[in-house]
Amino acid sequence: MADDGPVEHGYPHLDTVRDAITALYKRLSYDTVQTFATSVAPVDVAFGDTDDLHLGAQRVAREMVRHYRLPDARPIISFREMTHAANVELTAGPEYFIELNDRFRTHRRDIGAALAHEVMHVYLHRLDLSFPGTRENEILTDTAATYLGAGWLLLDAYREDAASSQKLGYLTPEEFGYVLAKRALVFGEDPSVWFTSPQAYTAYVKGMAQARRDEQQPPLTAAGWAGRRRYALDRRHGPGPGSQSGVPYAFSGDKGGSLRVSFPCPTCHQRIRVPVRGRVRARCSLCRTVLECDT
Repeated sequence: MADDGPVEHGYPHLDTVRDAITALYKRLSYDTVQTFATSVAPVDVAFGDTDDLHLGAQRVAREMVRHYRLPDARPIISFREMTHAANVELTAGPEYFIELNDRFRTHRRDIGAALAHEVMHVYLHRLDLSFPGTRENEILTDTAATYLGAGWLLLDAYREDAASSQKLGYLTPEEFGYVLAKRALVFGEDPSVWFTSPQAYTAYVKGMAQARRDEQQPPLTAAGWAGRRRYALDRRHGPGPGSQSGVPYAFSGDKGGSLRVSFPCPTCHQRIRVPVRGRVRARCSLCRTVLECDT
């Protein structure tokens, strides 16, 4: 939690974020991901200053449990002084003890954001899905919460001006915006209408631009002129190191000696391998996205 401290920007964790999206599709399946087409509604996690602190926190926690479809999980909320925003004790359940930072006693509108992350820890624990290393696992948790419809709250908790700053989660604001954009492109949902923080909206716009760039990489037909030209030059070199460094695609030969190209799916980032023979339509086996390619 960045509280009046420096807020990291940009995309330093982008590779891990993309790995997390791939892992979600692999562990949950396309059909299960599709059941999260509707995000947590602002009205369902609204928390006024006059609401009872503990009853309100329990209500919001139950909403997160409902959204993540964890009917037999019972979160028990308490508050204490701590460095991090929150902490959850992962056990076999059904009760899970979640501690929230004392600052949320007076910053109640951000309790939903903290619980979106902590209850996602419970969800991933139940799935037995994790990444090695604490930071990588926390990035997975932020990404999963955001992609499955609750993480817009984490981005909306980001506020920054000349005198103060606040950010929850391990992703940068732009990375949160990127994952939200990836979700929006899949489900046709516009989360920007829920933002109360102008900085969150700016980060979302930047994240959407980055997500759009994923759809404009060769060999996809939406690639720009410069990318197509570089791709044509690399194709001449064929398999091997050649000039393929720094690009998302890679060439290889098959048993028959024909050239093939592999590249990440712009939706789920699983690598797809297709023959090099001009116009090709490919279908990602993981997220079922149909891709128009010019190989």
